[in-house]
Amino acid sequence: MPLRLPSLAAYCRAVPVSSNPFVSAFLPIFQARSASILSSLSDTPGSYSKRIRRGRGPSSGKGKTSGRGHKGQKAHGKVPAKFQGGQTADSVVHGVRGFVNMFSVDMSPINLDRIQDWIDQGRLDPSLPITVKELAESRCLHGAKDGVKLLARGKEALKSPINILVSRASEEAIKAVEAAGGKVTTRYYTKQSIKRLLKGESESSFTPQATTPVVNGYSTFMADSSKPFSYRLPDPTSRKDLEYYRDEAKRGYLSHMVEEGHGPSLFFKTPGTGIKRQVKKRGATTAAGENRIW
Repeated sequence: MPLRLPSLAAYCRAVPVSSNPFVSAFLPIFQARSASILSSLSDTPGSYSKRIRRGRGPSSGKGKTSGRGHKGQKAHGKVPAKFQGGQTADSVVHGVRGFVNMFSVDMSPINLDRIQDWIDQGRLDPSLPITVKELAESRCLHGAKDGVKLLARGKEALKSPINILVSRASEEAIKAVEAAGGKVTTRYYTKQSIKRLLKGESESSFTPQATTPVVNGYSTFMADSSKPFSYRLPDPTSRKDLEYYRDEAKRGYLSHMVEEGHGPSLFFKTPGTGIKRQVKKRGATTAAGENRIW
């Protein structure tokens, strides 16, 4: 059998630890108290709940039928949540309305007052470019989903000029950052590219990255980088994304590709840039060529 508390306390008193008579006088009390505390250690009430043990006899409270009751469909097996006893389901009677937009993106919001608060705490350096990686590593942003959108909450608190690179930005946020002497650039990201960016397999860039040959298993697309990276950041392919990042009003990183006098749209032509068609008037006769008989 294990030692009981009195025996353990007596053993602690019997062991000399210090030659000082004053310490030796109070040492048994401290040792006996420590032994009693160790014997009464337990979890905080409510810190966890015990698993229900079913079918362990009537005294357990969940014996015999194990909480399922007597007979019936729910006692004999599982019943689907939408099952209504055999009658026509509501989804058939009333139909299913709405749909899930598979093209929607879930942006993680970041506000200007939070960025300024992180700068005041010294967790962000305004003299360096602020990208998704800096926001995530400083815990200013908790999880970048499909991208990061800059919002203008607390724009009055922004005092530091910042150079920030995000997926999207609101009009008010762009005005507030530029009024403080900063710069906003929006760049296209995907969920996979953000994961690689946070792992250090890619590097943020304010401009499109050119494709270069792979050397020793890595693509050296960053000429001024200290180390090569295995993945380059993707560029948009859909018309909607291309038009967004070609727009100077959105501070898109592809806006330099738009010619002067043209708009960011890929569908609508800028007035005056198309080919003029010559409309033939009715009744007008054309002069015959020299080699024509009629």
